Amino acid sequence: MCRHLGWLGADVTVASLVLDPPCGLRVQSYAPRRQKHGLMNADGWGVGFFDRSSHGPEGGVPRRWRSPAPLWGDVSFGSIAPALRSHCVVAAVRSATVGMPIEASATAPFTDGGWLLSHNGIVDRSVLPATTSAESVCDSAILAAVIFERGLDALGDTISRIGAADSLARLNVLAANGSRLLATTWGDTLSILRRDDGVVLASEPYDDAPGWDDIPDRHLVEVTTEGVRMTRLD
Repeated sequence: MCRHLGWLGADVTVASLVLDPPCGLRVQSYAPRRQKHGLMNADGWGVGFFDRSSHGPEGGVPRRWRSPAPLWGDVSFGSIAPALRSHCVVAAVRSATVGMPIEASATAPFTDGGWLLSHNGIVDRSVLPATTSAESVCDSAILAAVIFERGLDALGDTISRIGAADSLARLNVLAANGSRLLATTWGDTLSILRRDDGVVLASEPYDDAPGWDDIPDRHLVEVTTEGVRMTRLD
């Protein structure tokens, strides 16, 4: 099980989303408040953001920084994160599924070159379609590869199909391409914060400020500059 967070809105620092909040991902790596499975997230972390400073797609070029070490001990990232600014961010701290490798390539966010994707949950790899493009043999990396191959426009259908094939699966997915932020709730928590300068989606609130709302289970969430849309997943 993991904790993840996504942002779409104005340019903000990565530190303001991940490190600075009193109950942000750094704290969630050792003391999550709403995590149902596992006690901490010490098996790695990853931050991805979209960079508009270089030539590329309108939403920006995805950049990643991943590590198999606990986030709370990474002094180098702590010194750099305040200088990293982006309008779109996907970040995660990891609690590895039993039997899965602890390595950077098994840590979200995963990418296909245009999207960044995180998976909070667990899935039986035997129910996933065969793929040769996964970054790791871990369940989350294979799930990410399957989602990329089917396309993010089919995310809701993909999650529903996999959930039907594995009744024990937990399939909270968070993905972004620089102009869209998508998420699913399937077996675990997800909250939304609508700020004046953008929208946060997070496994759990990073503070106790008013404005956080819980998203019901088995829903697809889409955030764009036009607003937020939620769709029930069957």
